[in-house]
Amino acid sequence: MIRKLDIRVKETAEEVLNIQIPAYKVEADIIGSIEIPPLKDTVETLQTCGETFFGYYSDEQLGGVISIKVVNEEVDIHRLIVHPNHFRKGIAQALLDFIEANFKMNRMIVSTASKNVPAVRFYKKNGFQVIKEVMVNGNLSLTYFEKKR
Repeated sequence: MIRKLDIRVKETAEEVLNIQIPAYKVEADIIGSIEIPPLKDTVETLQTCGETFFGYYSDEQLGGVISIKVVNEEVDIHRLIVHPNHFRKGIAQALLDFIEANFKMNRMIVSTASKNVPAVRFYKKNGFQVIKEVMVNGNLSLTYFEKKR
């Protein structure tokens, strides 16, 4: 079941952080860099980020989260995270499908570390096109994707 999360509630932000940190630690291992901004998030930074959060629950346990910002029918995916204990269960796909089905949009955008092959493959499989790649530093580059309707 997917439901909207009120990230301003401390317990909810803590619950999201308990998914986010392990998920991004896996990404850090994949890309060989700990310079991933979400690894530095706190309850307070989540509560004030201005994103809209949705959580995927199975037996009342949060397994994955997607957060977005919507401006002028453009959906900007800021986070699509799944707890490592729940990888390969279709949670990321269910969350992405939920956003596509429930938001009126002309375009979706998202970025991920270029070396995060599973994420790059996931977005390409879902019809996203690469629009640019940006070097953040000598060890980290980001790939930006879009999907037009």
